[in-house]
Amino acid sequence: MGGCLHLRCASNRLVPMCSMCVCVCVYLCVRGSELPPLFAAVRQKQRYSIDTLPPEVKAPFPSEPIIPIRTKTVRQFQEDVEKATASGEWKDVREFYLITFDSFLELNAAFKREANSPFNTTEDSGLNSKFISAVYDALLHTPQDIQKSVLKGIINSLLREWKGPRTKDDLRAYFILLQNPQYSSTATYVIYAHLLRQIASLSEADHHFLVHWLKKLSQRRFRQLVERLLQFISTRLFPAVPEDLPPSSKCLWWIPSATKVLGFLNAANSISSPPILSYTDFYNITLDHIDIMGEYRTWQYHGNSSKFSFCQFPFILSAAVKKAIIQKDSEQQMISIARQSLVDKVSRRQRVDMNLLFLNIRVRRTQLLSDSLDELSRKKAELKKKLRVTFVGEAGLDMGGLTKEWFLLLVRQIFQMDYGMFMYLKESNCHWFSSWKCDNLSEFRLVGTVSFFYSEFWLSEGTVCFSGHKSVGDLQMLH
Repeated sequence: MGGCLHLRCASNRLVPMCSMCVCVCVYLCVRGSELPPLFAAVRQKQRYSIDTLPPEVKAPFPSEPIIPIRTKTVRQFQEDVEKATASGEWKDVREFYLITFDSFLELNAAFKREANSPFNTTEDSGLNSKFISAVYDALLHTPQDIQKSVLKGIINSLLREWKGPRTKDDLRAYFILLQNPQYSSTATYVIYAHLLRQIASLSEADHHFLVHWLKKLSQRRFRQLVERLLQFISTRLFPAVPEDLPPSSKCLWWIPSATKVLGFLNAANSISSPPILSYTDFYNITLDHIDIMGEYRTWQYHGNSSKFSFCQFPFILSAAVKKAIIQKDSEQQMISIARQSLVDKVSRRQRVDMNLLFLNIRVRRTQLLSDSLDELSRKKAELKKKLRVTFVGEAGLDMGGLTKEWFLLLVRQIFQMDYGMFMYLKESNCHWFSSWKCDNLSEFRLVGTVSFFYSEFWLSEGTVCFSGHKSVGDLQMLH
């Protein structure tokens, strides 16, 4: 052959190859897995060409991996832990953790009720939840070398399964790993972040399964997951020791991934009856101290892009933050409307009236409700402006006091039992809509309008709290 490389062709003849061809072949062999993905049309053509091949030359598809059989029970594991704690000999426990967390396959082998049964339903994950709880409850009380071996096994599993789950058994493994209590320590945050990223990147169908499995968790375990994610987000935003975490610029995906996974828990909580946790348990008070209006602008201007904003996940924002966003947005719209009105006046060489900056209403004390309803109905286009109230026949400039008085008088009249708009329920200690008055919705819209604009006065009477929303007229009675 004379030292020259040859290639055996289909006719069994050796064909000489130049060094350049060898380099190309070696490169393709080494880098083949990193070639760019095929377009859908090309992939479709490939599928058709494969389907037309004779059966004898078709390569068989890989079968589902067989899950090994593990027979250890919850009771046996607990006995092993008790013996190890008493004797100081952790060999059996160490071996169990080392094998179990070595791969997704072993996680299913240890915790799946029937190793090779599909269990592909949203209502049943097929996992032994008591066994999972027992293993995780004992983990933090084991020696450090065992805890480190678990984390090492998780790293290897995540690296091995980085392309995402191929079966529901892989999804079950993610579900098990998500419950690991070790993620409460900042030392594990890099591992935790990669787990969250992989879970957040799953398909919509897998997320659907995950949400339904999450709602089956006990309240204690469910709360731990929520609190752990909230702590992770807060620590990433405001780390106590910045050196303990990678630079923020190198892990911009941490918070979006964690917030998305928290969204799955919120969805699971919402579809549970009754809810597992109060909706306030999902609030992250740390977000009260970030540039929330910057988040809001990002959401408004990049809503259709992949750019992350906390406003995409309103369940995580406290009532104070939501109120600030709505008020600030109303102010900006009011300023924009007033500026446009002034520009129009100047362009027409008309006298500029500073009352254009305000929503001015005139009401009689004797006809407070009807006058207020008429004024606000006629001036719907100005509802974003700051309110200024004048009582007919009374001198005085409204510097805020008259508006507050108007609001309190209006609320007292609306909630009078004799007026009939609302009835008081002793069982819940709140007012509710009167059924016989519901044919006249204009007065209820007035209540919604008032609550929307004057949230700063909601708690003045200490009896009723309104929750204002962006759509004027939405009214929610809270107690």
